[in-house]
Amino acid sequence: LARLLALAYRSLIDDLHARLATRGWENIRPAYGFVLLAVRDEPLTPTALAASLDVTKQAASKLADAMVTDELLTRVIDENDSRQRLLALAPRGRELLAAVESIYAELEAEWADVIGTTALDETQERLARVLHHRFGGKFPTIRPTP
Repeated sequence: LARLLALAYRSLIDDLHARLATRGWENIRPAYGFVLLAVRDEPLTPTALAASLDVTKQAASKLADAMVTDELLTRVIDENDSRQRLLALAPRGRELLAAVESIYAELEAEWADVIGTTALDETQERLARVLHHRFGGKFPTIRPTP
């Protein structure tokens, strides 16, 4: 099961990045996705981002710097502490997330063509049930593997 899940994950990620490249999103590193998901709903401090990704603050800052350079993230002043800079999605980052969601919908439709929509829905529901049970009813933050 672990091998099949790992192969399925790797296949989805590889296909995602191949399709992103054909749509003009070249040089998008897989780690970018974890950061985009972490800051999607609200801006984070570099320390909070590091904790979310389970990496050092230096590693998170280096990744965030690259994403700011690529105009996927922006730094904004914290309303509660003007000395603090938060990392937030830039407009280009929102565009990338929209492209990723569109591609994932395509990939899931292709899987449904192979195993059927009902089987795909059941697979997703069963995996969600196992993960909710394992993590106390809530999905954990997704982060890169060490």
